Amino acid sequence: MSENKSAGKLTGEDLLPGDGSREALVEGMIRVDQAGEYGAKRIYDGQLAVLGGTPAGDVIADMADQEQRHLDHFDKLVVERHVRPTALAPVWHVAGYALGVGSALLGEKAAMACTEAVESVIDEHYAEQSRRLGDDEAPLRTTIEEFRADEQEHHDTALEHGAADAPGHDLLTGAVRTGTRLAIWLSTRV
Repeated sequence: MSENKSAGKLTGEDLLPGDGSREALVEGMIRVDQAGEYGAKRIYDGQLAVLGGTPAGDVIADMADQEQRHLDHFDKLVVERHVRPTALAPVWHVAGYALGVGSALLGEKAAMACTEAVESVIDEHYAEQSRRLGDDEAPLRTTIEEFRADEQEHHDTALEHGAADAPGHDLLTGAVRTGTRLAIWLSTRV
């Protein structure tokens, strides 16, 4: 273990090929997290357009409120740290909403399966980010861990509301997970 690592700093050991500098790594984390929270909010917006006013809509609205709080925080970090937002925001605007509407049109359980899939990937993503951040980024790590707990709660809420019983569950969640991983990869870089 390097001396810097033992002091709780992000070091070259933590960087993967293509990450660039430590600063670029942290900027990429903020960029992708802001994009991800925006995409999640758009998914919930789409689901609410179909399921608003239903019992499932009430559950979705609660999760959407948390995502808005997350988005507001990352929007603030983008400004404070002068991070370039993803150039793909217009794509996530449309794609997130379309995924939300599409999953909701398949029924309440499919909408919950969509949430289950997205949140399972986000849980892994936030866990990896938290692991890679040093003590010099403790406030960002704390935020990521707090938001990760919220995302885990959304995942569990989706399961409690029948996600596993959605028709074509494995196919739907597999496709959503793959799309979410691709969106993360792209938003970190573009």
